[in-house]
Amino acid sequence: MMKLTLRQLHYISVVAESGSIAAAARECRIAQSSILAALEQAEIEMGARLFDRRPSRGVVATPAGERFLASARRLLAAEAEFERTMDRHNHVMPPVLRIGCFEPFGALFMPELLRRFTEGTDIEVQLFEGEQPQLLAWLEASMVDAIVTYDIGTGLPEDSAVLARVPPHALMHVSDPLAHQTAVSLADLVQKPFVLLDLPQTSAYLLTLFDIATGQRPKVAFRTRSYDTVRAAVACGFGFSILNMRPVGRGSPDSEELIRKPLMGELPVPQLMIADRYGTAKPAFLWRFTKLAHEFFANIGPQHFTVTAS
Repeated sequence: MMKLTLRQLHYISVVAESGSIAAAARECRIAQSSILAALEQAEIEMGARLFDRRPSRGVVATPAGERFLASARRLLAAEAEFERTMDRHNHVMPPVLRIGCFEPFGALFMPELLRRFTEGTDIEVQLFEGEQPQLLAWLEASMVDAIVTYDIGTGLPEDSAVLARVPPHALMHVSDPLAHQTAVSLADLVQKPFVLLDLPQTSAYLLTLFDIATGQRPKVAFRTRSYDTVRAAVACGFGFSILNMRPVGRGSPDSEELIRKPLMGELPVPQLMIADRYGTAKPAFLWRFTKLAHEFFANIGPQHFTVTAS
């Protein structure tokens, strides 16, 4: 009889998805020793090594590991479906609210939104911040109740709800010669050094804006996966950046070294989305969260989270 628990199967699945025991431990928010114990138990029961471990390069599944993972994922999917079925009968707040969001949103507005949702309750909030492919994988595996992200890329459920439109804008140092203008064009900016928010789908979108508007791309002077580091790099004089959202509320205001300017011209505008896998059978707390998210952006108004000419 297999002695592995569903939780341990999940740990091993995350190792395969992340390609690293350390990354899996961070994602699962547990010690690496728990991941290693699950792997050891699984390899004893399989009688074979599940992963080849490559120093400094993570792990890759062996043929035996691929067979194990295929079966484990079927079992985990069945567990997730069972949980979703049970949750349809849940009309009260869960003890833990698990929300996934596009990584920069954790600093921009999610604490403000979640505080409004949980006010007056003793619910625990778990915020999972990642790139869109990670968010979709977490949603599929029922690791999160819902995700908040952009509609950049593919894979969002068809019934995902639009929360707001968020056009791109320029972030510049206050000493930039263009900082006095009401609005700037990408043609004005393309020859300047660029600070790039280097998340996979985000960076492709940002660079494509220059392709559309100018037919050329700026020289990237600084790359980072962190929204806050983009702001710090611009404040330190590395160059300008292009972003979509501005911070909301008390969490992380811009420094006095920064100024945001709307962009001229017709450019693709991402939409801020909320998605789950329940469809019309959402538990009551998710209906409430979705409704509150709509009200949150409607009430604060686009002038407080976007940068536009009008």
